Amino acid sequence: MESTGKSGEYLEVRAPMSGVFYRRPSPEDSPYVEVGDLVKKKQVLALLETMKVFQPVKSPAAGKILKIAAENETPLKDQDLMFIIEKVNEHLGKA
Repeated sequence: MESTGKSGEYLEVRAPMSGVFYRRPSPEDSPYVEVGDLVKKKQVLALLETMKVFQPVKSPAAGKILKIAAENETPLKDQDLMFIIEKVNEHLGKA
């Protein structure tokens, strides 16, 4: 992926394990994040459900969501791509 942003560093957030990908905490709630959102390091981006246990997927760094690669309620395998984040300085903007 070619860099066009200020920081120029892109991070791929991949599934740490197999499970079902959920973009929102419950069907009636809004998604945790949308494309274009600024996120903080360790902010919850989604949930992965494995054997009835929900594990939060957290951002590895502060940044901007460029792409949400996984579809809601889709089974993922270990290391499947979920998000692409453009890394930004922690103090730029509010997440």
